[in-house]
Amino acid sequence: MIRVLQVFAKMDRGGSETMIMNYYRFIDRTKIQFDFVVHTIKRCAYDEEIEQLGGQIFHLPRFKGYNYFQYKKAWKHFFEANPEYKIIHIHFFTIAGAILPTAKKNNIPIRIVHSHIVDPKYSIISRIGNIILRYKAIKNATDYIACSDAAGRYYFDNLPFSVVKNAIDAHQFCFNHETRDKLRNELNVSNKFVVGHIGRFCDQKNHFFIIDVFFEVNKIEKNSILLLVGDGPLKKSIMEKCDQLGLRDKVIFAGIRADIPELLQAMDVFIFPSLWEGLGIVAIEAQAAGLHTIVSDKVPKEVHITSLVNRISLEIPLNIWAEKIIQYNNNYKRENTINEICKAGYDIKNNAFNLENFYIKRIAEYNTKIYKL
Repeated sequence: MIRVLQVFAKMDRGGSETMIMNYYRFIDRTKIQFDFVVHTIKRCAYDEEIEQLGGQIFHLPRFKGYNYFQYKKAWKHFFEANPEYKIIHIHFFTIAGAILPTAKKNNIPIRIVHSHIVDPKYSIISRIGNIILRYKAIKNATDYIACSDAAGRYYFDNLPFSVVKNAIDAHQFCFNHETRDKLRNELNVSNKFVVGHIGRFCDQKNHFFIIDVFFEVNKIEKNSILLLVGDGPLKKSIMEKCDQLGLRDKVIFAGIRADIPELLQAMDVFIFPSLWEGLGIVAIEAQAAGLHTIVSDKVPKEVHITSLVNRISLEIPLNIWAEKIIQYNNNYKRENTINEICKAGYDIKNNAFNLENFYIKRIAEYNTKIYKL
């Protein structure tokens, strides 16, 4: 069995974390096993499932810049204590430059850096302020992977990289009337027009814009409800804004949930006005649930898998966004989009098999090289 060390900030229900868990569930774990390094001592949303699937979770201190040498030392001790790892796969790319040189010195032969994001706000820091770290990451990685072409070009520039798609188990999201009715009853929105969003409460997901748009929606459609799923540092500010606009009883803050497929079925329209995205896996999940999905022009075009996606510029007035949303308050028929999702290459079974074979191939190449030496 090949044990692959996956590196994240923490294993909560973010996009990249959800992606790797999708793969983890479907790989052949008699051949490939995932272990995780996280940078928090707190229990996270996926920790229990990781342990149930046979994975180990290691906790290292957070990288804060000024603790660069202490951080490298922590990794040196980790590699010395765990010499069995031959593959390290880093998803938290801002620290890759601090990890990979140490991994190389400690004879980790396959060193993967994975870009999940296109972040114009962070680009000044990553390309200027932290240019040395980025250089070290690129120089010391053996393999470059991205979730989309845009995410790859953002981080790797003109270097060759592979795209590993944020694949999903589309069958899990297939629309079911009974599931929809059950969730809507539980949420007390059975007779409401439900506008939904799933995402961490942070700048990237553009929640202040969501509230402004929903304010316009509610002016026209008084029977509307906004369902927000997730948590994050801006949640309190968003709740305060809802209070200021008189929307508090119109907005459901559902928190972090494990039943995302069911929640998507409970919605009538999904909005995703992100300021930037590497891909946006939840927009693909929404389509798999047969849900009309409105995305901003900052979301990569790779998410346009079905005719359910409507792309709108963030520069367009709020009332136009509201009109686009309200047009789906008509109890439309939810189509089965599984074939389209699979045809676009987002079927998790095939993608998990491909990633599994990638790891196996890279280990075989390494072993052949050692044998020749």
